[in-house]
Amino acid sequence: MNDVLPAAVAFGAGILLGSFYFGGLWWTVRKGVTSAHPALWFSGSLLLRTSVVLAGFYFVGRDHWERLLMCLLGFIVSRMLVTWLTRSTRTSPTRPSKESRHAS
Repeated sequence: MNDVLPAAVAFGAGILLGSFYFGGLWWTVRKGVTSAHPALWFSGSLLLRTSVVLAGFYFVGRDHWERLLMCLLGFIVSRMLVTWLTRSTRTSPTRPSKESRHAS
């Protein structure tokens, strides 16, 4: 029972770190493609996001590989959630595109 709470906190921290990283990536792509200086946006965002996530993993993991593993699992789950939430409705595989409606 004593090991469950730190593992759950590490999992939650992984979800927060992943949300920050992948949500920031999504935001950067949306802003960077319309910017006059996209290289500055992408490189600055990469540096900031990676620094924050590495520091977070270092802080959560410290000397416990179990916590580090749970944090990584939360990070991966967060990637799936952010990918699902930011999916465009135009590229949804369940809806036919306008071109396929004219094919018959």
